[in-house]
Amino acid sequence: MKKVCLSFVLAAMALPVLAQTQRTAKGAEYTIVTKGNAPRIKEGDIITFQVEQLTDKDSVLFSTYKAGRPVQTQVRASQSMMDLMDVFTLLGAKDSAMVKLPVDSIFKGHEDAMPPFLKKGTNIITRLKIEKVQSMAEAMAEKEAEMARLKDAETVAANKYIADNKLAVMTTPSGLKYIVKTQSAKLKPKAGDTMLVNYVGRTLDGKVFDSSIEAEAKKANLQQPGRTYEPIEVVQGEGRVIKGWEEGLALLGEGSKATLIIPSALGYGERGSPPVIMPYSTLVFDVELVKVKPGKKVIPPPVKKAPAKKAPVRKKTAAKKSATTKKAN
Repeated sequence: MKKVCLSFVLAAMALPVLAQTQRTAKGAEYTIVTKGNAPRIKEGDIITFQVEQLTDKDSVLFSTYKAGRPVQTQVRASQSMMDLMDVFTLLGAKDSAMVKLPVDSIFKGHEDAMPPFLKKGTNIITRLKIEKVQSMAEAMAEKEAEMARLKDAETVAANKYIADNKLAVMTTPSGLKYIVKTQSAKLKPKAGDTMLVNYVGRTLDGKVFDSSIEAEAKKANLQQPGRTYEPIEVVQGEGRVIKGWEEGLALLGEGSKATLIIPSALGYGERGSPPVIMPYSTLVFDVELVKVKPGKKVIPPPVKKAPAKKAPVRKKTAAKKSATTKKAN
């Protein structure tokens, strides 16, 4: 009998504890899904977390898992239920929670901005998983170490790419590396000129991520719906393209073809453009400067000359008598 009773007790202990739905002070409805013994998050902490946002019908609106990396933020005083700060301070490292955010509250006052796939009275379901909790000093030290590691790795990868492909490159003071494949003595672009450029962009592992040439896009199975395949227009000096492009294209004449090996400092930098272009990525562009259209020369307005100062007019003095009058006797 004792063994039977003990079995019931052990079975009861093994049953999962049903999570209870609660509300924060701001009114967000939340459920703590998993809770460990880690210290609670506090204001000022830097947290790294995974997040998924879904509709009531499980349509995924956003996912850090799909984006390829978690979110990092500093915990601060909550301003509204939507910022989730009240929920973060209930969790610790490795804890997880689910939060329901009413669509009506999110779009209150600007209902006309509500996307058609969201309906009044429904919720956005947010699932959170806390990966890491750090102080500001710890987070900064980790970031600096990671940046140094990625910079070193980028240099190694770029040098290996050049060596493996036996490329004879020229290098500018900024770190841009380039190979001119088709020379041209024609017009080089200057600030304000419009350039027509065909290009194929690749990562160092050969993955094509962008192209203005239809045949290259198809060969790489690149999906660019609605894309018009023709040379793109770039105005030199406007800063609308990455620095490596502006510097590299300025070295070429109309009709030239070249390969530009662009370090992240002249490209997408420490942020990259995930999931294809990761932070600190050197990129390779095959470019053709199809045409250079000179910009309109601004003719400065004529400088108005100040009117010449007239010499002061002197009053004429009465003519002196040429002869003295004789004294009367």
